[in-house]
Amino acid sequence: MTNNINKDINNTVDLSVNIAGVNLKNPVITASGTCGFGREYLPYYSLSAIGAITTKGVCLNPKEGNKTPRVAETPGGMLNAIGLQNPGVKYFIANELPNIRKYDTKIIVNIFGNNIDEYCEVAEILSDTDIDMLEMNISCPNVKAGGIQFGTDPKMAEEITKAVKSHTTKPVAVKLSPNVTDITEIAKAVENGGADCISMINTLVGMRIDIKTKRPVLNNNIGGLSGAAIKPVAVRMIWQVRKAVKLPIIGMGGIMNANDAIELMLAGANAVAVGTASFNDPHTVLKVADGIKDYMINNNIKSVSEITGAVNAW
Repeated sequence: MTNNINKDINNTVDLSVNIAGVNLKNPVITASGTCGFGREYLPYYSLSAIGAITTKGVCLNPKEGNKTPRVAETPGGMLNAIGLQNPGVKYFIANELPNIRKYDTKIIVNIFGNNIDEYCEVAEILSDTDIDMLEMNISCPNVKAGGIQFGTDPKMAEEITKAVKSHTTKPVAVKLSPNVTDITEIAKAVENGGADCISMINTLVGMRIDIKTKRPVLNNNIGGLSGAAIKPVAVRMIWQVRKAVKLPIIGMGGIMNANDAIELMLAGANAVAVGTASFNDPHTVLKVADGIKDYMINNNIKSVSEITGAVNAW
């Protein structure tokens, strides 16, 4: 690991990255919904070690989420249908945000709503806080209403992006759904709507059935598929979007180790977010950051930004 490498060599490696005006010390971020509000992982590492934390999604009012069972293991990943359970934005600001702010890391707050007005109100409330960025979830497949319609229709994606941008002073990253025919159309739409960044990809829609009971294993019937199984889809879509828009991209989807993260960056991601892998090994974010640094040293790469989009496509 890099801890054993000469410090003078380490100092020549620049892991910092600027995402929509927000300076991250390294390009590794926690993916929304997989690290709660950060305190859940404090027994394993300090939040100061990562570039940014993306909180679980918050909305205007407290939300209970879906009934259990709402998580299921699959080959190469997992299904979840949590249903966006959260305590509401005001509780988050009063009780969770102060704890996160103790650490030297950037704070990205994932937001959602049942309609455009709710998205805008949450964004406006958070504008008065010291968070660094908003991530707008327009693409969650495990709720019966709300975000999914925005994330699959270019006109609606552009409309909601414009609306939220008019109600906040914070940079806005729009999280894209892979459950579309052409993801570049959605990417172009949110860019036209004024998005400052794109995060991608959200989970794919999946389902499992218990052959003994003949019932779906999730109470919600369907859920979001994440984990190693979706990485090739993430790589392909990031590569396509990188060629279609000029916005910075936070890449996610199937990152289990540093090699996976580098692959997404080569496809076009400026930074990466680790999610499902942390359930198996909570130290994954640290290992990914160290692995990226090792890769840079071994390949004489001075700045992590040199990796972004450096794929030599045929």
